[in-house]
This record gives sequence, C-alpha cells and structure tokens, in this order.
Amino acid sequence: MRTSLTRRHFFGLAAGASALAACSAPGQEPAPAVTSPAPARTSPPPSSSTAASTSAAPSGPATEVAHATSGRPEIALTFHGAGDPRITRQVLDLIRQHDAHITVLAVGTWLAEHPDAARMVRDGGHELGNHTWSHPALAGYKPEPMLAEIQRCRDKLAEVTGTPGTFFRQSQGQHATPQELVEAGRAGYARVLSYDVDSLDWKDPGPAAIRSAVAQARAGSVVSMHLGHAGTVAALPGILTDLRERGLTPVTATELLK
Repeated sequence: MRTSLTRRHFFGLAAGASALAACSAPGQEPAPAVTSPAPARTSPPPSSSTAASTSAAPSGPATEVAHATSGRPEIALTFHGAGDPRITRQVLDLIRQHDAHITVLAVGTWLAEHPDAARMVRDGGHELGNHTWSHPALAGYKPEPMLAEIQRCRDKLAEVTGTPGTFFRQSQGQHATPQELVEAGRAGYARVLSYDVDSLDWKDPGPAAIRSAVAQARAGSVVSMHLGHAGTVAALPGILTDLRERGLTPVTATELLK
C-alpha cells in the first residue's frame, strides 16, 4: 500500500516556545528505533462510547496517499498543527485572502493546549486530521503504544472539533510503515495522508527557500508545511501568488483526492 520507500529522520525543534519538530529531515541519519516508549507515550484505550462516536474502523490497514491522480489543477497545502496560535491566525488570514483552503494535521498536545486554534481552522472552512498525540518517532513504537498515540489524538480531535478528521499522518516520516498503516486502520482511518513535496519550512531556511521548495509542486501534489514558524507566514504570499499564476488551486486534501 505504500507508494515509495519509508524515510525516517530526527525530530528537530521548531521556532517558538510551543512549536513542535518537523515531520522529516532529508539527509540526516535516521533516529534510533524506539523499542519501548516511555510511559507518558501511552494512554488507556478509549471507552467504547468514545470510540463509537469518532469513526468506524475500516476492514483492514489504511491506504497511504501522497499525490492525487485526477489531473485537476489542484494541490493540497497541508500543515503540521502545532505552535503559537497567533501564527496560526496569521496563516489562516493569508489563506482566506487568497480564497484557498488547507488541511491541518493536528498534534494532540497542541489540541489540548490550544483548542481555540483548532477551532479557528475548522471555522475557517478548512480540514483537520490526526498527527499523533505527541509527535514521537512513531515507526519505532510497538503496535499497542503506536495505536494509543493515534487513538489519543483522535479522541481529543473529536472532543475539540466534533470530528476525528478524515486522515491520519504519521509523525517523523514522509511515508508510513506497514505497521503504521495497520494501526491507523485499527483506529478508524481508511487513509494515511503522506506527501510528495516537503517545503522544509521547519528548518527556517528563509522565505525565499521555502517558496522555491513549494514551487516543485505539480497538479495533484500534497505539500508538507508547518504552523508555528514565522518564515512560513512570510513565504505564504509569494507561494499563493505563484500557485495562482500557474493555475493551481489550493484545496483541502479531501477535495484533492475525491
């Protein structure tokens, strides 16, 4: 079900006091596998009532998607949901000004700390998804703690926004492992949303470099970006202008993949 080889990378620190690390760091050595996550990483299984209120589990492992094949002139700008809510508001304001829509893959700890930021995303007509509870090096987790990371974020997302989101995205990796696909399916997600273009904005390389990275996007691309970084905000006007001039419309991942 995977579209390309899995790549795993270190979890770098994002700018700002509450910003989390990036999802991948091409060119670095993979993080060491975690054989037994710390107790704080786990959580008890959700109650049957909570699980029933979020989503029904599909029949098997989730399917990974990283690029649309419809041929429509659309792309999905997807954002790692973490960081200062003031930056989230700035991103949403710019997106609104350009009549675009985005998908935010929310980290559970961010949802717990800043529920109003997630509601801003929802109320702006954008899409939310699940990006694990604490953004660990998820591929190294054993099945049950891996499932707990997904379920705990799922349940907080449903509590805060009224929906568990359509998609799950693995943390610290561009592509999902077979086990991550299995556990996402067990948690009720039919699709795992990976990506084919990495903006590298989490490295804070400057607006011009971020804009250049996103320029690699083509019709059907899923682009990885991050809330919580001032450089991302500075790059967005140019990115959105470039996309419009190329005839590409930023839409939610659900719209892109329909």
